[in-house]
Amino acid sequence: MSTQATPSVFNTLQPASVWAHFATLCAIPRPSKGEAALVAHLKNWAEARGLETLVDAVGNLMVRKPASAGCASRPGVVLQSHLDMVCQNNANTPHDFLRDPITPVMRDGWLIAEGTTLGADNGIGVALILAVLEDATLVHGPIEALFTVDEEAGMGGAQGLAAGVLQSQLMLNLDTEEWGQFYLGCAGGVDVNVQRAGQAEALADGQVAVRVEVSGLRGGHSGVNIHEGRGNAIKLLVRSLRQLERRWHLRLSTLQGGSARNALPREAFATLTLPAEALVAVGDELARLQAQFRQELAGVDEGVSVSCQPWVLDQVMSPADQAFWLATLHAAPHGAHRMSVQVPGVVETSNNLGVVDLNPQGGACNFMVRSLVDSAGLERANEIISLLALSGVTATLSDPYPGWRPNPASPLLALCQSVYRASFGAESSTQVIHAGLECGIIGGKYPELDMVSFGPTIRGAHAPGESVEVASVAQCWQLLTAILAAVGA
Repeated sequence: MSTQATPSVFNTLQPASVWAHFATLCAIPRPSKGEAALVAHLKNWAEARGLETLVDAVGNLMVRKPASAGCASRPGVVLQSHLDMVCQNNANTPHDFLRDPITPVMRDGWLIAEGTTLGADNGIGVALILAVLEDATLVHGPIEALFTVDEEAGMGGAQGLAAGVLQSQLMLNLDTEEWGQFYLGCAGGVDVNVQRAGQAEALADGQVAVRVEVSGLRGGHSGVNIHEGRGNAIKLLVRSLRQLERRWHLRLSTLQGGSARNALPREAFATLTLPAEALVAVGDELARLQAQFRQELAGVDEGVSVSCQPWVLDQVMSPADQAFWLATLHAAPHGAHRMSVQVPGVVETSNNLGVVDLNPQGGACNFMVRSLVDSAGLERANEIISLLALSGVTATLSDPYPGWRPNPASPLLALCQSVYRASFGAESSTQVIHAGLECGIIGGKYPELDMVSFGPTIRGAHAPGESVEVASVAQCWQLLTAILAAVGA
């Protein structure tokens, strides 16, 4: 497998070593649960440089770099990022995330992937760590680089990390997305998974098939953007179908929306049948709904589009299955549930109706619940389960993962703030993020670990068009190397 990135966009970017590693990450596919090729490549790369490596039982890669000359007695530092990326592409941008490289472009100081996700989340963090491992000129104590897998699909790598592997008591997580801020807490999470078998029926005479599409939404990260009021394509599509049901005899066949549990759904599609004489009026009704949605989402997601086209079907859902799914998805909660009192301006608890996949034989959907308060997140998940129980469906919870409780008195945070002040002549800020980081899980296994997270400015993570500010990557490199030089000095 080639690991050489073809886009020339990387050739002039600085720091060159960081961008060379990110180019490799763009060239090697790395979806969640599909990181094995990248792990093998990085293991070989590290061993060729005389570095100690370990791949654990769940696929996480550990690389150890000895302290630089004269620094062996300094405290060790864990540098941690995850290898996988969220794989999202627009329907009109064919891309095979198992085979195709990411091909970014530069625009106004930002590196951007047009039509797909970029993987800056968390590829830039990985690239920064690889550059540290490679650079023999840096001053630092012992370094343990921890590259986890399966973060985006359930924190599987962090969940499977064994106790007793890490030797250091300091950790820098490089998986946050706002330069100038140090993060010291994050939300925990739990998934609600719903499955229901169905009973297919044949099409009735006099019915014609159409495909209804909701598209043009911005999508985004279900932890970072959940409170912004962006449209959810699944919810808007179900609203549209319920409205059509009020006027015509509608028979639903399929409904798909969203493609990642932790991304806001940008597109959703339904196939259905209607009386032949209703076709013209259906188009008019969908145009009216589109105008209504654009008005509701003005300033946030006014690019939403609702359309339909002729289709071919041979089966539809039973009336009972259709009634269950449309009523359930219409009533299902989505969005910010409560804002934090302890951390003003940050969402405490939310849920994302992220993925739905229905057909005449049955279907499934997923809700991802996040909360800064673990018990509140679990209660929100149980409320969703109770809602479904009213229809006789038993939903299941995935294994919950804990949040990361803030420690404002962290000595590592104080050091990072001091280094930032000296390096950039300005004050940094501290933040707690509603998105999930692996720090909570890792901290549960290593309770003495003092942790801080920072990263470059990334926009649109988990959605096509994801971008990273190039200048902030250089600033991250300057900060990271300065912190490593200051630890124990």
